[in-house]
Amino acid sequence: MTSQQPMQDVSASATATLPTPTAIKDSPAVERALNRSKIYLLISWSLLYPEDEEFLDYLRCGEFVGDGRAALDALEVALGADGNVPAKEKLRLLKQQFDRVESLVATECVNWQLSDLQSEHRCVFSNVITLDCPPYETLFGNDHVFAQSHVMGDISGFYKAFGVELSKDIHERLDHLSVEFEFMHFLAYKESYSLCHDGPEKTQIVVDAQKKFVKNHVGRWVPLFCRMLTKKADSGLFKVVADMTADWMDFETAFLGVAPQPYTETDYRPATFSSPEGQTYECGAQDQGNELTMLLNEVGAQSFLDVKEKDKGTEEDGPSGTA
Repeated sequence: MTSQQPMQDVSASATATLPTPTAIKDSPAVERALNRSKIYLLISWSLLYPEDEEFLDYLRCGEFVGDGRAALDALEVALGADGNVPAKEKLRLLKQQFDRVESLVATECVNWQLSDLQSEHRCVFSNVITLDCPPYETLFGNDHVFAQSHVMGDISGFYKAFGVELSKDIHERLDHLSVEFEFMHFLAYKESYSLCHDGPEKTQIVVDAQKKFVKNHVGRWVPLFCRMLTKKADSGLFKVVADMTADWMDFETAFLGVAPQPYTETDYRPATFSSPEGQTYECGAQDQGNELTMLLNEVGAQSFLDVKEKDKGTEEDGPSGTA
């Protein structure tokens, strides 16, 4: 997933009301955002099909565990005495999951070749869409014939609102868990940037987007997916990843203060995604009254997209992020 929306410069008046950059970048709020971003990225990467040895090397050399522990330790310090006891308890459980990964790598994965990791992934997720633990949101909670199209459109609208799109290197759909977690990684990282460079209003837009995406998307289907994955992968790397992901979602809902309505086994009615006639992925973002319509306007993404179409080939100034 890549970002095509340049960061906006801070105006002189906004700068005058903000603390010094050094004070901001070392603040607990920035640390919380940065380290939440890191955990999202680690889980996202672990769920993708391994095309090359990069992730396997990262796992075997111990950096996956090291980076995860460092992020959780920093997150624990940044939470401080804010009174969010449920979130802090989930951090303790998450640390245990990284201990399990370390043990697994030392006993099993240390001698793996790329083909072994690929085989492990295929065994759990199959070469085609597996129906016993599909990592795709639109296969969950299909209440009516238009449900899949609406959900996919809503996801697409979130991505467009922040100027991101799927990288050509990622051979997955918009609703794949890894892609959705990478989007959350991007939002959390953008929050840390906004805290340092933008005013509180723009920062709040990014925070609100995280809350909405967890409440309406990942917080609804990921817990059920993790339970299904645990049954399918009763041991091995992806069993640990399933437990880690479940604990992380518990942390995020507690940290963000949202209460998603999670799907249950009775809500799982799988079907291959197909857009109903006349519907497109973007329909959810363009419906009048849809939250994403307002979100697009709030962040100025709609005008950015319009300008982008007119000025293709013109290089934009300012830093752009990748997620």
